[in-house]
Amino acid sequence: MTGMTTDTGELRELTVGTGAGGEQLGTDMVLNIGPQHPSTHGVLRLKLVLDGERVVAAEPIVGYMHRGAEKLFEVRDYRQIIVLANRHDWLSAFSNELGVALAVERLMGLEVPERATWLRMALAELNRVLNHLMFLGSYPLEIGAITPVFYAFRERETIQAVMEEVSGGRIHYMFNRVGGLKEEVPAGWTGRARAAIGEVRHRMPDLDRLIRRNEIFLARTVGVGVLSAADAAAFGASGPVARASGLDLDLRRDDPYLAYDQLDVPVVTRTAGDCHARFEVLLDQVYASLDLAEQCLDRVDRLTGPVNTRLPKVVKAPEGHTYAWTENPLGINGYYLVSRGEKTPWRLKLRTASYANVQALATLLPGCLVPDLIAILGSMFFVVGDIDK
Repeated sequence: MTGMTTDTGELRELTVGTGAGGEQLGTDMVLNIGPQHPSTHGVLRLKLVLDGERVVAAEPIVGYMHRGAEKLFEVRDYRQIIVLANRHDWLSAFSNELGVALAVERLMGLEVPERATWLRMALAELNRVLNHLMFLGSYPLEIGAITPVFYAFRERETIQAVMEEVSGGRIHYMFNRVGGLKEEVPAGWTGRARAAIGEVRHRMPDLDRLIRRNEIFLARTVGVGVLSAADAAAFGASGPVARASGLDLDLRRDDPYLAYDQLDVPVVTRTAGDCHARFEVLLDQVYASLDLAEQCLDRVDRLTGPVNTRLPKVVKAPEGHTYAWTENPLGINGYYLVSRGEKTPWRLKLRTASYANVQALATLLPGCLVPDLIAILGSMFFVVGDIDK
C-alpha cells in the first residue's frame, strides 16, 4: 500500500499492483515486450505477467504488421500475386512464390517442364539454407553470442551470390511463374552453384564447432522451453520446431510435390523439444539441404528443354478450388485457392508456418525466467510478417 495527499489535504491509500480481468495480482507486474524489440524478429508484442523475474502468464499479440495480403490477392492477376506472396516470410521468398504457383498450376491442370521442376527444387533447397543460416546466426546473438552471426553471414553471402545471379534479386527473387520459371539460368550457373555449395559445406563446421557444444550456449538452451510432441501437434506446429519435439513429419517425404518422390529426403528430428534441440535440427538441416540441392543440380545438368510453359497473355484459372501445401523452411505452408474463372482469384487463403508455431508461446513461457524468455522466443524460428500477412 502507498499513501498520497489529495487536493483537500486528506491522505488516502492506493494499492500498488496490476489487476487482470478485475483480479488483484498483488505484486505481479504486467510487462510489454515489444511491439518493437530487437529480439522479436519483427513487430510482435508479448504481454507478460511477471512475479519477480518469473513469467506467470504470456499472451502473444499479433497484427502490428498486417498488410492485408489476402485481400490484395483478390484484385491482382495470377502473375501479380506472386510478387505479393514472396514477402510475408521475407527469409523464404522463393518457397512462398513456389506454393502460389503450384496452387494455380494444380487448378489449371498445367504440367510443368521437367527441367523447371528440378531447378525449382534446387533453388528451394538453397533458399532453405539461406533461411536457416539467418536464424543460426541471429539466435546465438540474441542470447549473447556475437561471433556466430559473422560465420553465418559469410555462408549466406556465398549462396546469395548464386541466387542473385540466377534471379537478379537477393531477398525477393520473383523467379517463379505460373507454368515454370521466369527464364533459363545463365550458362555455367549450375557449376557455380555446385561450387558455392561445396564451399559452404566445407566451412559449415566452423559455425558448428563454435556453437553446438559451447558450454554457455548449452547452459542457456538445454532443458529450456520444452515443447512436447503432443503440444506441438495440438498447436499445429510444423517444420524444425515440430521435428525437434519428435514429430517426424516432412511433406517432401510424406506427401511429395514437384519431384521430391524421386529423392531420398533425410528428415532431421530430435526428441528433447527444448531450445537446443530446435537449434540442432536447424543446423543439421543445412547439411541435408546442401546435399539435396546438389542432387537436384546434377539432374538439371542431365536435362534439356524449356523451363516454362507458354501461356496466353491473360491467365485465367477455371472455376473451382484447390489446396496446395509445401514444406517451407519454417514449416508447412498451405495455399487454398478459390476461382470463379476470372483472371484474379476469388480467394487465396494462406496457412503460414510461423502463425502456428508462435501460438505455442502461451504454453512455453509461463514458469520461465525473463532471460530464458528471449532464448525461447528466438528458438521458435518465426518471421512476424509470416504471422500477420
